Amino acid sequence: MPHGLQLGFQDATSAIMEELLHLHDHTLMIMFLISTVVLYIISLMLCTKLTHTNTMHAQEVETMWTMVPAIILILIALRSLRILYMMDEVNNPLLTIKTMGHQWYWSYEYTDYEDFYFDWYMIPTSNLEPGQFRLLEEDNRTVLAMEMPIRMLISSQDVLHSWAIPSLRIKSDAIPGRLNQATLTSSRPGLYYGQCSEICGSKHSFMPIVLEFFPLEHFENWSTLML
Repeated sequence: MPHGLQLGFQDATSAIMEELLHLHDHTLMIMFLISTVVLYIISLMLCTKLTHTNTMHAQEVETMWTMVPAIILILIALRSLRILYMMDEVNNPLLTIKTMGHQWYWSYEYTDYEDFYFDWYMIPTSNLEPGQFRLLEEDNRTVLAMEMPIRMLISSQDVLHSWAIPSLRIKSDAIPGRLNQATLTSSRPGLYYGQCSEICGSKHSFMPIVLEFFPLEHFENWSTLML
């Protein structure tokens, strides 16, 4: 859940989100070190009175400033590609949910069950209860099981939308006539909020997403009651 004046990412809820945070931190550290060295060299060049006008070539220096950046970029790219393939893998999902974007609400269908689908609408500000979040609450919540690989099938009924849950590292476009796929797994129970992340009309900001994760036995009890 985001907080006021928050500068960093939301707390990670999945293993892949943890990997993304580590990649971000390492890349940012490398950029900070490079920027520090470059600024230090520039400051020396601007402040020093020592010059060497006879140097025309410096083969060793040229080789070094070509090889070192190339090695750094290769190391970053290798880890990025590894995480990219991890994000696209779907290893035997135990639950499949199809979500459709509409102007301006989301509908969800639990495809492993028969006639099990809902439409979720945002709760107006005037109807919010104490402790609820403005523009982030729905009249119902999508209930899922924690520690279970879940496949999301995402599409749209009308215009472009985008189904995004930051703490689960998910942002997938909902395109009319096309079915996109994403996987999610939550490592702990809780409420996780998101919103439509593609400008889709005048009420684009009124399309919240709320996922509620429970242990498997609670999810099975809930699904039995709803059927």
